[in-house]
Amino acid sequence: MPLDQIEDDVEMTFLDHLEELRWHIIRSLAAIMVFAVAAFLAKGLVFHTIILGPSRVDFWTYEMLCKLSVALHTPALCIDELPFIIQSRQMTGQFTMHITSSFVVGIIAAFPYAFWEIWRFIKPGLYPRERKAARGATFYVSMLFIIGVLFGYFIVTPISINFLANYQIDPTILNEFDIISYVSTVTTLVLACGLLFQLPIVVFFLTRAGLVTPELMRKYRKHAIILILVLGAMLTPPDPFSQVLVAMPLFALYQVSIYISARVIKKERLATTELKKYDE
Repeated sequence: MPLDQIEDDVEMTFLDHLEELRWHIIRSLAAIMVFAVAAFLAKGLVFHTIILGPSRVDFWTYEMLCKLSVALHTPALCIDELPFIIQSRQMTGQFTMHITSSFVVGIIAAFPYAFWEIWRFIKPGLYPRERKAARGATFYVSMLFIIGVLFGYFIVTPISINFLANYQIDPTILNEFDIISYVSTVTTLVLACGLLFQLPIVVFFLTRAGLVTPELMRKYRKHAIILILVLGAMLTPPDPFSQVLVAMPLFALYQVSIYISARVIKKERLATTELKKYDE
């Protein structure tokens, strides 16, 4: 029985909690595996259309950039060539990347359900006031994750691939990327953006815990910019272009997080004031 269906006056032992957590994790992994198997079977859609999409000039982002180029009369924006080819240099390369990419698709597709399962385990341990404050957590976490994944796939990934494909230290060197390198780059960028877009949620809970205040975030804004750049460098391919592309929305999310933190503090102060009036 899930924890959220157990009466508040029922005590659970440590082993009971472990057993409950185990079943939540099993259901989450089962959902990931279901989507991963479906992605594995839909090889043409997942690999040709989705994974390899940013490697072709007919990708949606490149077409939009060409349309924008025409509208602005700036041909430099149009990407009509990606000077590289993708090869498999290892005997198990294609099969390994087929499994890896299917598993990544499974994680992304099952993320809302997996988070909901973990949240069901955590939620009963919160006080009623904390439950009320965290209402809608699954929706907001899932929404930010999906937005981050879409940003990573349609913005960061194609522009990074274009930059890396056209970057040359000498014209005699041809870009022939290994399938493992290509798939790892795409999945890393997409998952990194999905996770980094959780910054407002993290700040919300840290503010509720009293560990973060808007004043503190404003004071250390310059330090945060450096940290954001470092995170961008750690979670993206080793090129400054991808780093900046990831850092820009993160800085915007940091500004939004300051606003969220201020709203949380304001509500807590109002609640404290009303409580004092009631006691008087």
